[in-house]
Amino acid sequence: MYTITAPYMPPAVVAYFAAMNRHDTAGMAALFPPDGLINDIQRDFWGAAAITRFLDREITGDEVVATRVVESKQHYGDYIVAATIDGEYDKTGVPDPLILTFYFSLAGDQISRLIILANRPAD
Repeated sequence: MYTITAPYMPPAVVAYFAAMNRHDTAGMAALFPPDGLINDIQRDFWGAAAITRFLDREITGDEVVATRVVESKQHYGDYIVAATIDGEYDKTGVPDPLILTFYFSLAGDQISRLIILANRPAD
């Protein structure tokens, strides 16, 4: 089991990665308000039902885990975590290692918005 913690990670962000690494859809989904948003690589999942379907199918279903924090920081109230990702998904054409950046916006102790991107270095 991987434990993901780093500076600048509030409890909801730590809980998200812990639930992800346990393959716990309900645990991840409970961190979002009913009208929350996940944008995963330019696809929007609005609201509890869509978020739960996405998490169940593409995170828990593919046994995705975050294995290591590459970078974490706070920026104007958002929390940004770049992490190495692994799992049982189709890895055709995917970089190795796969590093995704998670942009968390919080409302109180819940994740109001999560944007997940596969960033490339700036020129």
